[in-house]
Amino acid sequence: MNLNSCHIIGIDCATEPKKRGVALARCEDNKWVIESAGVGLEDEDVRTMLDKCKQVGGRVLLALDAPLGWPKTLGCHLVDHRAGKRLSQLDSHALFRRETDRFIKKTYGIQSLDVGADRIARTAHSALNLLHTLGEGSIPLATDENFQSISAIEVYPAATLFVHDLKSQSYKNSESEEVRKKILQGLEERGVSISKEDVRSKAIKNADVLDAIVCVLAGIDFLKGKAHAPKPEQADLAANEGWIWVRENSQETPEGVSHCETP
Repeated sequence: MNLNSCHIIGIDCATEPKKRGVALARCEDNKWVIESAGVGLEDEDVRTMLDKCKQVGGRVLLALDAPLGWPKTLGCHLVDHRAGKRLSQLDSHALFRRETDRFIKKTYGIQSLDVGADRIARTAHSALNLLHTLGEGSIPLATDENFQSISAIEVYPAATLFVHDLKSQSYKNSESEEVRKKILQGLEERGVSISKEDVRSKAIKNADVLDAIVCVLAGIDFLKGKAHAPKPEQADLAANEGWIWVRENSQETPEGVSHCETP
């Protein structure tokens, strides 16, 4: 499918807008260009961005760095649970992690935070509220690159950086500007054009903006059909719990890497 005129909105989700990074990219002549990027956008600001994309025409993919579902097993056990009773005989990992979290760990050696048992649940709640605001409850999650109109996917910057052989750790603190510069250079070498100086400056100064641009790269991988899809036997569960879309793995797995998101 022709990607020209497609837009990707990469969103590094957070519990509140002041820490939310957002990057907008458009494909022209088979080249992805970051048109704008920033941090602190309110829900309505992102909706205005989406509306402008719709006016231009073409498809729009929202690539969000946040869990978009909860473990099905956990939900089943919580329905009839009463205080003081054992929650489940299952191992806690089987209870609190989604199928996609287990797949990411097995495939990339990276462990995303457990939405069923960590602060990331508040980020997930915020991300789902944002999706509702953007589409008035009607934005579907894409299951492949051939979606129509507007769709969303869940992405994971740390894993995307890893599979593209870019530094995926220790780039978020205020002393890491040089590291972020190198990551930006690597993103450009992998097809993300960051020609606007204000965008480059924001990404170097703020890791949330940089992560939003990495979300764009994950979206590009998805649109090119290069991301791992659920296996047929995983499809129903992925539709219930959500699925993290990451480019197919060609690197050795790292040690001790965890989810980059800090709500």
